[in-house]
Amino acid sequence: MHRIEFLDLAAFVRVAESQSFQEAAQALHLSQPALSRRLQKLEETLGAKLLERTTRRTWLTEIGKEYLPRARRMLEDYESSIQGIRELKTHQKGTVTIACIPTAAFYFLPSVIRVFNEAYPGIRIRILDVSANEGLERVVSGDADFGINMISAQHPDVSFTPLLRDPFVLAMRSDHPLAALTEVNWQDLQNVRLITVSRDSGNRMLLDSALSGHGIRLNGFYEVQHLSTSLGLVECGLGVAILPRMAMPDAEHENLCSRELPPPHIERTIGLVRRDGEPLSSTAELFIEMLLKRWRE
Repeated sequence: MHRIEFLDLAAFVRVAESQSFQEAAQALHLSQPALSRRLQKLEETLGAKLLERTTRRTWLTEIGKEYLPRARRMLEDYESSIQGIRELKTHQKGTVTIACIPTAAFYFLPSVIRVFNEAYPGIRIRILDVSANEGLERVVSGDADFGINMISAQHPDVSFTPLLRDPFVLAMRSDHPLAALTEVNWQDLQNVRLITVSRDSGNRMLLDSALSGHGIRLNGFYEVQHLSTSLGLVECGLGVAILPRMAMPDAEHENLCSRELPPPHIERTIGLVRRDGEPLSSTAELFIEMLLKRWRE
C-alpha cells in the first residue's frame, strides 16, 4: 500500500476546489500527467474513487465530497506543525521548566522572568518549587530543563555553576530578648526555643555537618518541614530559627529581624544545575544566558 504524501493531498484539494486539472497543475508547479499520477496514487491508497473527469469538467464523487474536509484538516495540521517548528526556532513559542528550591525561587526568578517575558512574550515559564533533593532528581530525569539548587545537592550526571553564597543567620522577632544583642553566641541559643527544619532537609544537613566538627549540636524545640513554616512560627513569637539569609523578608519587616551567627560561619552556595552531556533547548539556553547576565552584573 502506498503512503499518503503531502503533495497527494494538496493535489486532491486543489483540483477539488478549482475543478480544473490545468489550474491545479499550475498552482502546484506540476505537469498535468504528474498531477494525475498523484491523484491516482491517492485513490489507490484509499481504495476509493475521489474524482470524476471528462474533457470538459471535473467533479467530486460522493466519497470525494466526504473525504475533502478530512484532507483539508490533514493539510492544515501539517502546515501548523511546520509553523510551530518555525515559531520554536525563532523563539516565538516554547516552554522553559525550572526546578528551583523555594527560598531561591522568589530571590532569583521574578526579575529575570520579567525581562525574559518582555523579550520573548510567547515562551511560557514553568517553575517547580521543590526541595533540593527533588529538584536535583527533576533535572536528572529531564522533567526540568535545569535547576537552581544548593551545591550540596550533587549528582554524577549534573554540572553546577555557582551564582552566589548565602550565609545562615539567626531569625527572630524584633522584640525578642536576643534582638537586643549586637553579637549572638552559641551558648545564647541553649536557653531559647529553637525552630529547626527536618533532618532530611538539605539546609539542615548542611548545618549539622558544619557544626558537628565544632562540637555544636542544634537542640530544636519545634521541627518543621519548610523554612517558610519556621519563619511563620518565629513571627508568632514561638522561638528563633537558623536559616539562610535569602529566606528572610526585607530588612524593613516590622516584626522580624536577623543577626549574624558566631563562628563557624555557615553558608550555602546557590547555583545553576544542568544535566551533563545533553543539549538544552534553545529557549532554556536563552533563559540561562539572561539569568547568568543578571547575576554577574
